[in-house]
Amino acid sequence: MKEYLKFYINGEWVDPVTPRTLEVENPALEENFAVISLGSKADVDKAVAAAKAAFPAFSQTSVEYRAELLDKITAGIQKRIPELAEAISSEMGAPAWLANAAQVPAGMGHFATTAAILRNYKWEELKGTTLLRKEPIGVCGFITPWNWPLNQIACKVAPALAAGCTMVLKPSEIAPLDAYIFAEILHEAGVPKGVFNLVNGDGPGVGSALSSHPDVDMVSFTGSTRAGVLVAQAAAPTVKRVAQELGGKSPNIVLPNADLKKAVTGGVMHMMNNTGQSCNAPSRMFVQKDQQAEAIAIAKAAAESVKVMMPSEGTPGSIGPISNGTQWQKVQDLIQKGIDEGATLVAGGPGRPEGFNKGYFTRPTVFANVTNDMTIAREEIFGPVLCILPYDDVEDAIAMANDTVYGLAGYVQGPEEDAYKVANRIRAGQINVNGAPPDFAAPFGGYGQSGNGREWGEMGFEEFLETKAVIGYKAA
Repeated sequence: MKEYLKFYINGEWVDPVTPRTLEVENPALEENFAVISLGSKADVDKAVAAAKAAFPAFSQTSVEYRAELLDKITAGIQKRIPELAEAISSEMGAPAWLANAAQVPAGMGHFATTAAILRNYKWEELKGTTLLRKEPIGVCGFITPWNWPLNQIACKVAPALAAGCTMVLKPSEIAPLDAYIFAEILHEAGVPKGVFNLVNGDGPGVGSALSSHPDVDMVSFTGSTRAGVLVAQAAAPTVKRVAQELGGKSPNIVLPNADLKKAVTGGVMHMMNNTGQSCNAPSRMFVQKDQQAEAIAIAKAAAESVKVMMPSEGTPGSIGPISNGTQWQKVQDLIQKGIDEGATLVAGGPGRPEGFNKGYFTRPTVFANVTNDMTIAREEIFGPVLCILPYDDVEDAIAMANDTVYGLAGYVQGPEEDAYKVANRIRAGQINVNGAPPDFAAPFGGYGQSGNGREWGEMGFEEFLETKAVIGYKAA
């Protein structure tokens, strides 16, 4: 059993104020393989005090100093890709191929992109006799999830460091080990004492204390909408800035003149990636009703081609387990709910895939003849489950796509000019047209109950800045 019992506070690994531990489970084996300490309000107080003390000096460092720090962290992540990938695979079940090819490189990509943004950012602008100046917001509290653990840490920490902020991170207690390695990388890169602090724990013990702390100027949270509401409520009395990246039920509109086989196959494979555990997953596929039969056949073949494998053995395109037992049961219940409410089960279904009698593995599942009022079309399932919904015409598809409390992402497949017109009418923060690859410079965030604020790129960087107006300024 590996032990990770210390917290990283003020540049040192320290014991928790009150010893309390939690075992970390490997979801593929349903076996505990590591143990961490769970923090408390007292640990949060220590970490926030360190961040507050470090802020005055760090906020005044030069742009080039901070950019070079980001460069060192990027190099440090690259050096430890195998170790980080192994940790992520063990703690949350990502196949080794995905952990090495996407999970870790995504985190590294945010640091490289942010360094370039920082070096070219305009910090001051003179408008008449008023100087508009950008300054770091202050001490930040970060609460990150288990599904893309390093990516979600990096897309908060990188811009915060670039802006000159100091911070306290609470990673998910389900997937905490990559964060330990990450803290070591920052230490080795020379991040000054108190600038970055790590306290493990759960929501009630650490998340709430961090969100409500009077010396935290901003809290950035990624996770479920339910938990996001609790974070916002805890933050409200101290009127701090709250940035949230929450749930999604993203539509994927396949236009009638799209390449149906390419669009449907691509949509299924995208949905199954990371075992469906991505907040922006294209979970609702809209297909013109006259093309339903053909689309269902294509989707069935695509889903049945997805291999479910042990993370260490997985080949590119394969999927691993759901990340924890509670989430596995939720997915199973929702699959059964889809059957009970009358959706047509095209592929997959309840229970573990053939050949698995333990581990939180789920069958790649596709439902057809789904209506937008069914539970599986309304709730975020967060597993490898795709819903296919028929539409009469494109206006009908757009109306159903927008009939959701969420608005994180959307997808459109079809001729570019037509796809762009539809993309402009989907109420979501990021729209992908015809399977375009990710863009680390593009802002990521949602409308409605998918959250507020943006991450990634220049807009994500600006989330960590305040604007000061100096009136009556005379240029030298």
